[in-house]
Amino acid sequence: MTAVAGTTAAAGRGGVRAAGGTRRRLVSQETYELVFGTVYTGLMTNVLLAVACLPLLLVAATDLAATWPLAALTAPLLGPALAAAFTVFGAFSTDGPTAVVRTFARAWRRHLRRGLAIGALATGAVVVAAVDVAFFWGRTAGAVAIPVLVTLAAGALVTAVLALAAVPEMPGARLREVLLAAVVLGARRWYLSASALLVLGLLVSVVAARPVVGLGFAAAPLLYAAWGLCRFALRPSR
Repeated sequence: MTAVAGTTAAAGRGGVRAAGGTRRRLVSQETYELVFGTVYTGLMTNVLLAVACLPLLLVAATDLAATWPLAALTAPLLGPALAAAFTVFGAFSTDGPTAVVRTFARAWRRHLRRGLAIGALATGAVVVAAVDVAFFWGRTAGAVAIPVLVTLAAGALVTAVLALAAVPEMPGARLREVLLAAVVLGARRWYLSASALLVLGLLVSVVAARPVVGLGFAAAPLLYAAWGLCRFALRPSR
């Protein structure tokens, strides 16, 4: 009986060790590298976005009611920064963890002019809409004009984001062609465009409420989600 019990206990311990070995093998070195590479990609992208948009962030830290003209002047910096971040996301989704700094810097330089142009167009549309909303606020015509203006501003923003997502995918295209693709495909797949706009609105609200959390942790995951939605929206129709 004692021998049988000892044999059974030894077999049980061996089974536990085997199970433990199986569990250890399930978490492979590749899994660890993927996890840490993903975390590094997200955090470093957040840092690079903050550096690329530093003038805008400094203005945003002041009283925007008084410094909104400076905010409007620096807002186009978001264009090339987002295009570079979207390039990093594309490289990450294709090849896994990548050289974030080098990829971001090269994409920022490559897409600087078109990114600034898209950012300036979107900023101009939002500023004009905001000024018009302020004019119609409290007036009878505002009940009709304000919703239209807000919708136009939202459309300009989501079109700009779609265009910035398309810039790395269409490196040889003219700015007019990129914007046309963003408008047509964004309107055709409006549900994806609206979802991307909601994700961006969530990011803005997080940054406004908790700037450190928003810029340090939430920016890359939420922008990655918005980029994924934009990428699906920009797929050619079959």
